[in-house]
Amino acid sequence: MALHDDRPVLTGLLALVGVGLAVGLVLGGGALAVTRVLGVDGSSATTAATDAGSLYLPRPSETGGPSGPLLTLGADPGQSASQEPTQEPTKKKKKAEKQISLSAGQTQVAPMGQIDLTGVYPGGEGSVLQVQKFVSGGWQDFPVTAVVSNETFATYVQTSAQGVNRFRVVDNDSETASNEVKVTVG
Repeated sequence: MALHDDRPVLTGLLALVGVGLAVGLVLGGGALAVTRVLGVDGSSATTAATDAGSLYLPRPSETGGPSGPLLTLGADPGQSASQEPTQEPTKKKKKAEKQISLSAGQTQVAPMGQIDLTGVYPGGEGSVLQVQKFVSGGWQDFPVTAVVSNETFATYVQTSAQGVNRFRVVDNDSETASNEVKVTVG
């Protein structure tokens, strides 16, 4: 009696395993041949990556001094090259850059109504601004702050004090104060 007559399931499984091995060997050999033809293997990939990362630096050499006339840029046309420039324009420019501009979204609100305060603080990125209210002849801290982001800030306040209320914001780190805004509550 033959083996395939007595156990047909075992014969089918052995045939499947044999076919699987044959197909696997053929596909593996084909993949190996393709990678060799295309030059894709571990050693050439490493070499290509190393070659791509190389850098050529020339040797340093001595350079001569300036050969032409020396120019000073940015001097006032009426000022001679030997005069020192004054520092006054620079101070004014810096002060203008760090000025806080404040505006109120409302000019009149009911008691405890929301008063939107917005503004611009060039060069004040990340600063925490303290809101202040004018009370009894002086500025007092109000329990509200605003953080400067993208050179702008926004917050709101509420008060029950009727009449004209004056607000401003102050950067306590640089001691820079904004203009004041007036809002009538009533």
